[in-house]
Amino acid sequence: MTDPVSAHDYAHERAVAEDLARQAAEILLHYRQEGFTAEIKTSGDDLVTVADKEASELIVAGLRSAFPGDGILSEELLDNAERLSHERVWIIDPIDGTSEYVKGSPDYCVSIGLSVNGQAVLGVVLAPESDELFCGVVGEGVWKNGKQSGFSQRPPAESVIAVSDTEHARELSRYPLPSMMPSGSIALKMARISAGEADATFTMSPRSEWDIAAGMALIEAAGGVSTRRNGTRIALNSEVTYTRRGILAGRSDVVEWLKAELLRLQVPEQVHQVTQDDDVWALAPQEAHEGQQTGAYLHLRHASGQLLAWALVQAGSELKNAVLERLEGDEQHAGMLKKDMVRIYGPLSQA
Repeated sequence: MTDPVSAHDYAHERAVAEDLARQAAEILLHYRQEGFTAEIKTSGDDLVTVADKEASELIVAGLRSAFPGDGILSEELLDNAERLSHERVWIIDPIDGTSEYVKGSPDYCVSIGLSVNGQAVLGVVLAPESDELFCGVVGEGVWKNGKQSGFSQRPPAESVIAVSDTEHARELSRYPLPSMMPSGSIALKMARISAGEADATFTMSPRSEWDIAAGMALIEAAGGVSTRRNGTRIALNSEVTYTRRGILAGRSDVVEWLKAELLRLQVPEQVHQVTQDDDVWALAPQEAHEGQQTGAYLHLRHASGQLLAWALVQAGSELKNAVLERLEGDEQHAGMLKKDMVRIYGPLSQA
C-alpha cells in the first residue's frame, strides 16, 4: 500500500483542522460559562450535551466546505455507509471526555483526525481549559502549541502509563503496574504521550474510532504504535466503528514491555462480537458457539487466556432492540462485561 503521507502535503488540512478545533473550543467554553443540561445516550457513563452537538455541526460544516470530496465520521453525526467509499475520511469527537466536561473537570478535548485508506495520517487535539494544542502529521512529527515535540526517554520499567480513571477506580488500582496516571479523555492521553508527558496507554474495553483516530495519528507521527491489546492493527473507517477489544498505544518499546506486563499480571480485557478469526474464540464454551449459529453476538471477558465471563446477545439492524440471551461467569466479571455491552447496544432486554 502506498504511504498516504509521502504522496501529499498536509499543511492545508492541518491549518483547517487547527482552526476548526479552536472555534469548537470557544463553543465548549461558552457553555461551560453559561450552563447546559446533559442527556443520557446509552447509560449514565455515556452523555451528550448541546455543546457536543453544536461543536460537531461547526466542525462538520467546516470540513465539508474545505474538503467536499472527503468522508466524515463524527460521534454526534448520524452514520451511514457512504463514508466507506471514500479514501479520505475525517474522524471527529467534538468532546472526548463528555463526562468530565459535565462534571466541571478540565480533562476533555476536541479531537479531529484524518484517515487515508484506513491509516491515521493527521491528528489535532485541543484541550480548551489549558489551551494546549497538539498536532501531528505522520512522517513529519508532532507539535505542541507550535513547538516540535516528541516521546520521553524514560526506560520502559520507569514509564508513565496513562489509564482510564473509570477503569482505574473500578479495577486497575489493584494491579501493581508502575506509575499509572488515571484520567478521562483518551484522545488527550494519547496527545500527552506523543509529547512525552506519558509513555503508553491501554484499555480494558474497546474504544470507538472517534475516540482514538487523532490520537493514533499523533502517536504514529511521534514514531510510536497503536494496536489492539493482542497486537493486531486498527484499521480506521471500518464498517464497525469501534475496536471490539482493548487497545495499546505509545512508544514502541514501552508498548512491548506493557503488553508483557498485562499478560503477567492477568489484567482483564473485554472482547466484543467475537468471531472465529479472533484469538480468544476458542476460550468460549461449545454452548456459546452454538448460540452464535442462531445469529447471536458472542461477547467475553478474559485475563491472559483465562475465560472470566461470556454473553450472547441478539440484536436487530444497527444493533438496536438488543436482547441478552445468556450471561455466564463470576458475578463481578459478568457485571463488568454487561456494562460494556450497554455502551454498544443501549439498554438490554432480558430473554
